[in-house]
Amino acid sequence: MAIGEFDGAAALPGEGGVILSTPMYWLYEMGHAALNPSRALADATRLFFKNPANPLSHTSYGKSVAAAAELFERSTRRYGRPEWGISSALVGGERVPVHIKSIWQRPFCRLLHFERAFVHVPRRPQPKLLIVAPMSGHYATLLRGTVETFLPNHDVYVTDWSDARMVPAAEGRFDLDDYIDYVISMLHVLSGDTHVVAVCQPSVPVLAAVALMEADADPYAPQSMVLMGGPIDTRINPNGVNNLAEQRGIDWFRTNVISKVPFPHPGFMRDVYPGFLQLTGFVSMNLDRHIEAHRNLFTHLVQGDGDSADKHREFYDEYLAVMDLAAEFYLQTVDTVFVRHALPKGEMTHRGRPVDPAQIKHTALLTIEGEHDDISGIGQTEAAHRLCPNIPAERKAHYLQPGVGHYGVFNGSRFRSEIAPRIADFVLSNSAPRGRSAGAGH
Repeated sequence: MAIGEFDGAAALPGEGGVILSTPMYWLYEMGHAALNPSRALADATRLFFKNPANPLSHTSYGKSVAAAAELFERSTRRYGRPEWGISSALVGGERVPVHIKSIWQRPFCRLLHFERAFVHVPRRPQPKLLIVAPMSGHYATLLRGTVETFLPNHDVYVTDWSDARMVPAAEGRFDLDDYIDYVISMLHVLSGDTHVVAVCQPSVPVLAAVALMEADADPYAPQSMVLMGGPIDTRINPNGVNNLAEQRGIDWFRTNVISKVPFPHPGFMRDVYPGFLQLTGFVSMNLDRHIEAHRNLFTHLVQGDGDSADKHREFYDEYLAVMDLAAEFYLQTVDTVFVRHALPKGEMTHRGRPVDPAQIKHTALLTIEGEHDDISGIGQTEAAHRLCPNIPAERKAHYLQPGVGHYGVFNGSRFRSEIAPRIADFVLSNSAPRGRSAGAGH
């Protein structure tokens, strides 16, 4: 994550900062509600000028009006939680149905099982894989491609984090300590022989959870953990966001980016880092690219290029769907990971108990980074190896993927063809029962 995915980019909409008081969130909600009639009018206008019975729909003027109306409606709406859209998987040459079931739930998270309905049980081993999605503004569905890639050869489970705006304040706080507790609880539910994959932000709490479990000789500690593009030590190759976090300090974040959820959301009066502010940060990182993408959408709509327009809609329906983060979690994470660098300094604690990665002796470790990652710099994730000196060398591996940025570490063609096979091989190589040695295969 870097504070920029949940992280820096999302946290800081600009170098000058955004002064956010509680009334600003409420004014944002009022403004969104006030635009409802305009959105409805724009949608009606779009339908009118796209109706084949309307002669203007066949003219450049009519197509331009319809395109402009769609852009206005899409640019001002609130995007809800996307659907997973995964109904089947190809396993051993056989297309099998996939049923998504919630097998564990707490106020701020559900554990989803992508259950495959086999007619013939595959001969190839199907290791249990817990994918810990980032709690960094976007929904877990951002990992749809990651899940689809692993489904053919793994029994996949995914953390589905809740939008803090939808969690009643009566459910209590949620902070980094709670996050670690959730990870440990989910590993207990999976009852051992599990491999965990932490995508970006969860790398720190997952490493902490495994360290605590190993220190307790917990039999449900995972057989291996894969840390992908995570901010283990942000002192290494820091980017502008990392530096800004240190310069600002935690009090700046508490004052400028925390607000209370307005009425009528279920989380009314809960302190949060608002999703709309995170989205401002996401977009501002590559503003020119987003403007160009929407200009291209207008052109595609006018030209009738439906395929290109659909690809735009598919991407932005996911990208613009953001959720609020619990203020306690956000602030504790920024302070622990980006301001104090507590984990690599040996100063991180969990409910007052020291977190010592050196306690990890049995869980295998694979770290993965992207050559052009602008969220977690090269070396920040690899630092986990230095913190875990007691994992046998044959059970540790690091891989730097050439030619990809942050998103490419866990999704896209190079992830599917080059990164995922390495993870699958590492998982299989380290699936032996505890006490028996297993090679890392790399």
